[in-house]
Amino acid sequence: MTALDAYGYDTHEVLNQAPALSDYDAFAADPALGRILDAFDASWFREQASVVGGHVGSQRVQDLARQANRSLPELRTHDRWGRRVDQIEFHPAWHELMGLAMRDEFHSLCWTRPRSGAQVARAAVSYLWNQGENGICCPLGMTYSAIPVLQRDPARWAEFGQLITSSEYDGRPLPAAQKRGGTVGMAMTEKQGGSDLRQTQTVATRNADGTYSLTGHKWFFSVPHSDVFLTLARTEEGVSCFVVPGWLPDGSRNRLQIQRLKDKCGNKSNASSEVEFRGVIAHLIGEPGHGIRAGLEMNHYTRLDFAVGSAGLMRHALAQAAHHTAHRRAFQKALIDQPIMTNVIADLALEVEASAWLAFRFVHALDREGESETEKLIGRIGAPIAKYWNCKRATPVVVEALECHGGNGFIEDHLMARLYREAPLNGIWEGTGNVVCLDVLRSIRRYPDCVPALLDELRAARGSYPRYDAFLAELETDLVDVLRHEHLARRFVERMALGLSASLLIRNAPHAVADAFVASRLAGGWSGHFGSLPVGADLQAIARRAVPVPN
Repeated sequence: MTALDAYGYDTHEVLNQAPALSDYDAFAADPALGRILDAFDASWFREQASVVGGHVGSQRVQDLARQANRSLPELRTHDRWGRRVDQIEFHPAWHELMGLAMRDEFHSLCWTRPRSGAQVARAAVSYLWNQGENGICCPLGMTYSAIPVLQRDPARWAEFGQLITSSEYDGRPLPAAQKRGGTVGMAMTEKQGGSDLRQTQTVATRNADGTYSLTGHKWFFSVPHSDVFLTLARTEEGVSCFVVPGWLPDGSRNRLQIQRLKDKCGNKSNASSEVEFRGVIAHLIGEPGHGIRAGLEMNHYTRLDFAVGSAGLMRHALAQAAHHTAHRRAFQKALIDQPIMTNVIADLALEVEASAWLAFRFVHALDREGESETEKLIGRIGAPIAKYWNCKRATPVVVEALECHGGNGFIEDHLMARLYREAPLNGIWEGTGNVVCLDVLRSIRRYPDCVPALLDELRAARGSYPRYDAFLAELETDLVDVLRHEHLARRFVERMALGLSASLLIRNAPHAVADAFVASRLAGGWSGHFGSLPVGADLQAIARRAVPVPN
């Protein structure tokens, strides 16, 4: 008898609990991502993708993510002598995560190593790191999307280009010239406008040296500790885009005051803020009065990155659920082998695989838009479709995956609680559902050739399944009336997303996956809930395929 036994503490042995899913290669464990790289000209990235997958699947990164979300960023407005500093203090875990992700070239790979499939390779890094810690993905995704805008301004690129493409992380609050690497933020949203950037009220006044001084208030400033950021302000010509250094050459903070950090529901490790510009020194970028155009270009990149990130978030939730149910037993069977749970896991796996193919197809269009007008058109309409659908589906996927864990999934000791809070956010960032669906209609009006280009993409899978062919015929009919019925925009975009997902799975995924997706999603009467795959679907093969295997 042990001492614990004598005092009555050792009452039972802990049995039938799933081990932690850790120290595994998130790339090698993903049944779809390797196929996606091969299909979209990025098979050359497989080896490095496995390195990234090892990072995000490691126990070390899991521990860092937990620490970064427990010890939240704090705003320090003044130093001990009473000087205004407007600095944000992060837990060391945040800085370590940023360093790891920047070494993996999350923010820069496609810009510093341009080659066939480079956008897809970079998106794979984003997809994987969204399975590590979502909070660091915002600053790195913003940096990625700002780089092509800054590249077109020789003076600003000379000043910041080397800094923001560096794979070194430097978290010190210093002027850009004194740092080894940096990030870019964005401050676009104001109280009165939200997604309507035309309502920007911040005023830009031209200075004698050609710079501008900006005065105004920004309601959501992503990553306020960035080394440089882009923002909108109103000149005589209209709303214009500006580049703003975070610090001035004398080492002082540029003339902004962080009013507060937003106390968000999720994405806790990342600092989002509300700021006042008090004569912020800025440089005009692009043509005056055409700032929204620059904002929309960045928006195109960030929307795709949120589609990719939501797919990664869903994959992480599925991996946790599949792992748990493969190790937890009830009634003499692993949970995953109980017929009703097999159906749930298989149904989740279909959703996750479809979301990955949907997002990466339009990232592939980015890679090819310079050589193909068709790909440019497909990307223009496809990016908001993927953004809307993947971001919408992330929440029900995570909720169902959490439920697979029972009560253990709903306590803060398990990372599922963090994913639960995280899931709704991507549907808000870079345009809510209504805004994004209206952008799809706007693309159809402005670029009518994008419709036949998208239909050709859908028709590439025609002839494989009668049910798919019937769905496609109905979709072609819907296209005729969609512009006259704006209130049906969400329904139309949903059907486009399902059709595109089905087309991609039919052409690229195993037959069991494509068969089940077509049978469940395109037959009519699909509820959107999980665990309702029909008779005839190879549930066991699909469900077991989703279980990640540790190294």
